[in-house]
Amino acid sequence: MRYFTVFDFIRPAIEASKIMADAQVVIGLRVAGMAGFWPMGQAETDRMVAEKMSAGLDAAGAAMRSAMAGGSLPDVALAAMRPVRSKTKSNVRRLSRKVRAL
Repeated sequence: MRYFTVFDFIRPAIEASKIMADAQVVIGLRVAGMAGFWPMGQAETDRMVAEKMSAGLDAAGAAMRSAMAGGSLPDVALAAMRPVRSKTKSNVRRLSRKVRAL
């Protein structure tokens, strides 16, 4: 059995940091939109709730597939973060485009 070192978790830690930073931007933009700083339809609020379920299920499935394929703990963590990172990154791009358009 191979022992893990702190260096094995650098990439997952960086990915988690990117997810947290993107999530804060998305939360800020959505709250500002709900406060009326720019027009935001009801669809955005519905999307906010629905995407959490799909991203969570995708992350769980990716982690399970990675673990069943024999992935190490950092590999499983990265696999679980990949769908969430994709969603937060696309939300930042989409929501910040609305801000720049005004």
